Amino acid sequence: MPEVYFQQQEQRVVVPSGTTILAAARRAGIIVESPCDGIGTCGKCMVRLVDAAPEHYHCEEAHYQLSTDQLAKSMVLACHTQVLGDLTVLVADTEKQNRSLKIVSGGVGFEYPLDPWITKQFAAGRTKVLAGDQFVGEEDGDTTEKLYGLAMDIGTTTLVAALIDLRSGKELASLSALNPQSLHAQDVITRIHMASKPEGLKLLHDAICDAFNHMIGELCQATRVAAEHIYEVIYSGNTTMLHLACNVNPELLGQFPYTTVMKGGNTLPAGELMISPFGDIYLPPIISAYVGPDITSGVLAGQLEKKPGTTLFIDIGTNGEMILAQDGRLAGTSTAAGPAFEGMNITCGMRAGDGALEFYQIEEDGSTKTHVLGDGEAVGICGSGLLDIIGELVRVGIIGKTGRLIPPAKGKYPDALKASMKEKDGKPVFYVTKNVYITQADIRQVQLAKGAVRAGVEMLMAALGVAPEKVDCVQIAGSFGYHLQESSLLNQGMLPAAFRGKVEFVGNTSQLGARAFLTNWGTRSYMAGLVKNIRDVELSQDPKFQDVFVRALGF
Repeated sequence: MPEVYFQQQEQRVVVPSGTTILAAARRAGIIVESPCDGIGTCGKCMVRLVDAAPEHYHCEEAHYQLSTDQLAKSMVLACHTQVLGDLTVLVADTEKQNRSLKIVSGGVGFEYPLDPWITKQFAAGRTKVLAGDQFVGEEDGDTTEKLYGLAMDIGTTTLVAALIDLRSGKELASLSALNPQSLHAQDVITRIHMASKPEGLKLLHDAICDAFNHMIGELCQATRVAAEHIYEVIYSGNTTMLHLACNVNPELLGQFPYTTVMKGGNTLPAGELMISPFGDIYLPPIISAYVGPDITSGVLAGQLEKKPGTTLFIDIGTNGEMILAQDGRLAGTSTAAGPAFEGMNITCGMRAGDGALEFYQIEEDGSTKTHVLGDGEAVGICGSGLLDIIGELVRVGIIGKTGRLIPPAKGKYPDALKASMKEKDGKPVFYVTKNVYITQADIRQVQLAKGAVRAGVEMLMAALGVAPEKVDCVQIAGSFGYHLQESSLLNQGMLPAAFRGKVEFVGNTSQLGARAFLTNWGTRSYMAGLVKNIRDVELSQDPKFQDVFVRALGF
């Protein structure tokens, strides 16, 4: 059988002939980023073959087509390249790339009394640990001053963990990381499909548990808190993420009528988490299959049911979840925006790490202003930069209303930008920096994503009979949303023009809501009651959705 040598990791693995490089890497425990789960659409599993004999591998046709330059450098897609003989493979160091990710952990919250679910009582040389009024364990000596919990935001792409002192309610430390599941399957739908099979569920569950325990270890080391004195963890994330974190098959979430095995509003044993042996996990109430506990936490953090007038709350990401609150009446829905906002199916797309262009603006004279994370040269575009670019190119007329790139000869845009329109492999591209560009296909991906969000907004407002002009406030939540600009969202039509001047960016409300659930147990019963009265607006079976979506594709 042939041997694959992963040069940078100094790892060798023997595999049956015909095994893909991606499968070989997974067998060797090496992460090759493959956010489309090997379908061949994202191009992110690209690896380089070192001095490979042509008869030692076979590249199957994939949806993603490599450029002439990439082929000249012996680049191949790991998911569609079969191993037929011994190979030496160069894989990008994803761990190094992801250490520089820019993730928001804070945001807008509210005040509430300190009243944690976990408490302690000391008597006769022993300390009792209580969950509510129930005895769950006992410790030697007086450990009443050692009482901690974790508020965990489980995003589709990122993880944020905050270590909280349950005696004071203060955050001792927080830590952000990439959700390792995104290296195997980028969006929610792909993860559901992958985890519907036992081996896929195991891979995704083990990956996130390992990440949790690594974060717990780092937080404990930074604060000198013993992990055995962490007694509760709040999991706040979308419905699919909770199923995967709890090792529950999410298959029903991907099939009509889209039901959930889990309902939330309950506690589970901590299981594989390396915390107290008496520890447990609390799952906030689930609103619906695609409006999850991260939105429950967001409603709690923003106190949406108590806001006068009409507030639209949107968590923009791979799964665009939203709540419309109208004088205490709440309705929610979600749309599958896909991975474009994370840069995963964009030619020069990347996550928000060093080298990512995150800001782009065109001045009146055609000159541009940009900002690159890490202040170095741009090597790619992250989601916020992508929306800036599209919004600005639409505004100045380089991208037409249908999404087509306008040739310089036909365009009326600034002369200084006409030289940025070039051809690459026979197709038009627009260079935003010397080495970074967007293609027509990239624009189409953004159209699909922004069209899904806009259609969701319109359908949700229609369900409650709310005109765009009647919306008083638009809250954009989430780490990704925090880095966006109102102008970008309006210029490309992701949000109606009537929202101008009403948009505010509220940060990671999922994590802040998790902290509230952790430090005030009364919020749990309160939100369980509130969630029952949130109207679920299901779009997938609404015959009007397709028409609204198609209209929303235009710029």
